[in-house]
Amino acid sequence: MKRTVLPSLAALAAAAVLGGSPAAAEELNLFAWSEYIPQSVLDGFTEETGIQVNYETYASNEEMLAKLLSGAASYDLVQPSEYTIEAMRKENLLLPLDHSKLPNLKNIGKEYYGLPYDPKLEYSVPYMQGTVGIVVNVEKVKEPVAGFGDVFQAKNKGRIVVLDDALEIVTWGLATQGKGPDEVTKENLDKVRPVLTTWLPLVKVYDSDSPKTALLNGNVDLGVVWSGEAAILLKEQPGKFKYVLPVEGAHMFIDSLAIPKGAPNIAGALKFIDYVLRPEVSSKISEEFPYTNPNVEARKLLSPEERDNAASYPPGNPKLSVFRDIGALAADVDKMFTDLKAKSGS
Repeated sequence: MKRTVLPSLAALAAAAVLGGSPAAAEELNLFAWSEYIPQSVLDGFTEETGIQVNYETYASNEEMLAKLLSGAASYDLVQPSEYTIEAMRKENLLLPLDHSKLPNLKNIGKEYYGLPYDPKLEYSVPYMQGTVGIVVNVEKVKEPVAGFGDVFQAKNKGRIVVLDDALEIVTWGLATQGKGPDEVTKENLDKVRPVLTTWLPLVKVYDSDSPKTALLNGNVDLGVVWSGEAAILLKEQPGKFKYVLPVEGAHMFIDSLAIPKGAPNIAGALKFIDYVLRPEVSSKISEEFPYTNPNVEARKLLSPEERDNAASYPPGNPKLSVFRDIGALAADVDKMFTDLKAKSGS
């Protein structure tokens, strides 16, 4: 999976008019993250309802929004991250959900209510939650690794894989300065620039789609990656890898299902959301893509090994923060990261 900073939604919205012609009731157009929805789930939904799911994938929130707003295609369901939902709500790009058509919404944990991007889940239903943390090959790295400051050291040059994500990396730098992800300002971007100038030349691989690959093949020994990727590493090679949530603080992301304005098949979209909310269906998703499942009833169906995976379900009470929509500052974040990355030779 990959997440990048968002363009100005106001600018994009001004360039496109959302709408859609009626679609055949037996079709559902789903636009979602790559490597995130098991084929067995799509097949099961079609077998039960007769609705054929056209599953198209994207690699970033930015890509999803650009295509949605271009009018090039009409989608019934999208899968935005938390700060993207906030941005889309501001621009009136999402339809409110009819909770009476979602009886299985009761399976979502109470902790997913009251969050700033959609406090009452009026426009979105959590699909999977995750964190961004540090993976350590303990066979190669013997020194303790507790946070970003331990990863980005000169001795680790050429041994690090990170997400190819501007906002993520900028907020890691801010975290080392005692600032949260909600403190992205022009002034703080200037302050964090020297940190990133030092960090980026140390990176060997940028990969948001499958950062676990470089760790599995031994190309690197340290990574800052999505928790689901880390969970697969811990499962496939137990004892070799360790997952650490940065002591400075970690990003908790929540990817949700939402219905865009102009969706041709709203009824089918609601049926799909409620189908995915069934514990037995949601647990299938966790088995293949082991992120943190917001469906508390589905968690009960997981094996002890799955529930004990430290990347999927971090122990203790870690310091986690969700991203907020940063509006026009997204362009500044992206430009700074792109420029520094180019200068670093990465």
